[in-house]
Amino acid sequence: MFMNIFEDTLKRIENLGKIGDFNKKQLQIFSKPKREHYSELVIGDMKFPAFRIQYNDARGPTKGGIRYHPDVSLDEVRALALWMSLKCAVVDIPYGGAKGGVKVNPKQLSQEELEEISRQYVRAFHEEMGPEKDIPAPDVYTTPQIMAWMLDEFEKIKGGHYPGFITGKPLELGGSKGRDKATAMGAYYVLREYVKSNKIDSRIMKIVIQGFGNAGMHISKILFDEGYKIIAISDSKGGVYDKKGLNIPKLIEYKKKKRKVSGFTKDIKNNDLLELECDVLVPAALENQITKENAGSIKAKIILEVANGPITSDADEILEIGDKIVLPDVLVNAGGVTTSYFEWVQNNTGYYWEEEEVLDKLDKKMTKSFYEIDKKVKEKDISYRDAAYIIAIERILKSEKLRGNA
Repeated sequence: MFMNIFEDTLKRIENLGKIGDFNKKQLQIFSKPKREHYSELVIGDMKFPAFRIQYNDARGPTKGGIRYHPDVSLDEVRALALWMSLKCAVVDIPYGGAKGGVKVNPKQLSQEELEEISRQYVRAFHEEMGPEKDIPAPDVYTTPQIMAWMLDEFEKIKGGHYPGFITGKPLELGGSKGRDKATAMGAYYVLREYVKSNKIDSRIMKIVIQGFGNAGMHISKILFDEGYKIIAISDSKGGVYDKKGLNIPKLIEYKKKKRKVSGFTKDIKNNDLLELECDVLVPAALENQITKENAGSIKAKIILEVANGPITSDADEILEIGDKIVLPDVLVNAGGVTTSYFEWVQNNTGYYWEEEEVLDKLDKKMTKSFYEIDKKVKEKDISYRDAAYIIAIERILKSEKLRGNA
């Protein structure tokens, strides 16, 4: 069943009115983006709708990735931009939230066409973006190379060097060490602290991961190296299962060679993978994967949301009744935007850090944010998602009030 993720997110926020002691006027600030930009990118006789949405900038310049996907829609980009606003506030970095998208299947484009689309995107929106306005980054199906093309186009238009215009760049153009695995490392730090605070023995935990792109691949490798047993993994073409535990380094080699995970060992369908008996389910693919239709069949005790919006609000209610712990996306995958912030800081100062320093700063930021949320969970007897949303909304509203807007 189709779920409008933007409307679903607004419903979540509206439901927080009483729990978070927010009035309707305050929550109205989150009801729509501050700015929306639309364009149409053209290659030959093909036209691709393109979006850049800046949702809230009370806490600083807006920040958010650019997604290339055939299912990109205006409401999807709105929801992602709203989540970015909340995410930046959750981990307390001085950004607002934005997001971009192009409705295109990049797998059907040549390298030259992909570069042309990327440069056209910057030409369409360059007046609305910049190091002190709105800082893009990679997202689904966009890469450091695409960020490099975009940076080059922006600098040609502006006539200077502006490495802080975009993050997730190659190291040679001002990217940050550690950025490639930052989302996964941030997710690991959150799970590590949850396991530690609840005195769970990680050595006996069974993990299932949906999605084997950048974040899914990195989180699987990190968890494998830390001694966790990963029993199933899927990508867009299928999944594999081994109750004794998958050899992740070998699976990564197989995926790079075959461009799929299926066939590595026993195959499993994606729907069956989500419903496996396990301790931790890691949705690391796209939105709306756990809905009211399958939420009652989820057996995982903990759900670690590495993807954006993998659980609908209706499903959240069912999972909560079933005593499932959901560690929410606005915290769990915030390692990416936090390290993007570190990259932007390095670009603006011209002083670059070693990977160990980047990951140490990320660890401290994610750990602090987890315990702030954990404290509110225990104080109010609410879910981790509600606690994270309340903290984010409080911080944004405080900035809006100081500006005279709330």
